[in-house]
Amino acid sequence: MQQLTVHSLQIRPVAVPLDPPMITASGEITESPLVLIDLRTEEGVTGHAYLFCYTALVMPAIANVLRSIEGLVKGGPAAPQVLDRLLRGRFRLLGVQGLVGMAMAGLDMAAWDAQARAAGVPLVRLLGGVPGAVRAYDSHGMLSPDQAAAAVDAGRARGFTAIKVKIGHPSLADDLAVIRATRQAAGPQMAIMVDYNQSLTVPEAVRRAAVLDEEGVTWIEEPVPAEDLIGHAKVAAAARTPVQTGENWWGLPDMEKAVAARASDLAMLDVMKIGGVTGWLKAAGLAEAAGLPVSSHIWPEVSAHLLAVTPTAHFLEYLDTAAPILEQPALVEDGCLVIRDEPGSGVAWNEEAVSRYAAG
Repeated sequence: MQQLTVHSLQIRPVAVPLDPPMITASGEITESPLVLIDLRTEEGVTGHAYLFCYTALVMPAIANVLRSIEGLVKGGPAAPQVLDRLLRGRFRLLGVQGLVGMAMAGLDMAAWDAQARAAGVPLVRLLGGVPGAVRAYDSHGMLSPDQAAAAVDAGRARGFTAIKVKIGHPSLADDLAVIRATRQAAGPQMAIMVDYNQSLTVPEAVRRAAVLDEEGVTWIEEPVPAEDLIGHAKVAAAARTPVQTGENWWGLPDMEKAVAARASDLAMLDVMKIGGVTGWLKAAGLAEAAGLPVSSHIWPEVSAHLLAVTPTAHFLEYLDTAAPILEQPALVEDGCLVIRDEPGSGVAWNEEAVSRYAAG
């Protein structure tokens, strides 16, 4: 890697409308609350990253954490491993989950982007891979049966061979109506995933999973609260359909506990919560050792580069929460996300849009 030195961080919160809103069994998301990070180096290279904050309420707090971190890293190497060690040491007593973990992951992603730009290569090449196409699934919120059928048709027109719909309706019959409408529109070859967004109790999840076993879905995602590893293990043991968890693992320690508990048949990595690019690479090694297929959670631009070097890569989630403020949104062709052979991670700003959606 080229020797780069941190000059400064520019931190900008933006609120990007989600059209349509993302409706889940655990709540509705009407906008993407993002914090944009520009890591400027003394050498004139700038690395970009963004954080998805779930709620606008925490954007000011994350921005303040990042501005405080700037004082710790300014003038030092913009080397991801060096930054990771420095900040883990500084936050040892507090811990590196929650807002601190998010801020660290954002800085890590920006540092990797800067390194790839300095080298003049896509991030995937810096990580030892090559640009290519990564199989994706079209990701949706809670839909009516008619909406689900329409979503299948729209996805098929873009080449998608897999689709995810969120369920967790008041009754199992409502869940089945959506799944069956999706299958009728999709046909037997399209993969269908379902996501409960942590909305069920363990007994209810076991009951519903036994019925869903007959529906031919590819996975059942987060049927019970994410932190309930024992509960997820019970559902996974009872169901024939694979159980998918992981988007809420905070770093390698959470993943290690989930693997030990056999809480999931699959792994879904969120590049922010798992610890940025640096954290993902460690998690990919653990997944390989445990034999867990790895899929991604949002962040399609960066996740495509990471899945391309993940030994047990499975699916990329195509749910683009940042497209309106990106210079080049993620490129989808034939149901795959195509990694452009251009320097960096694929994250760069449409400055006019950033100004329009500025949140303070």
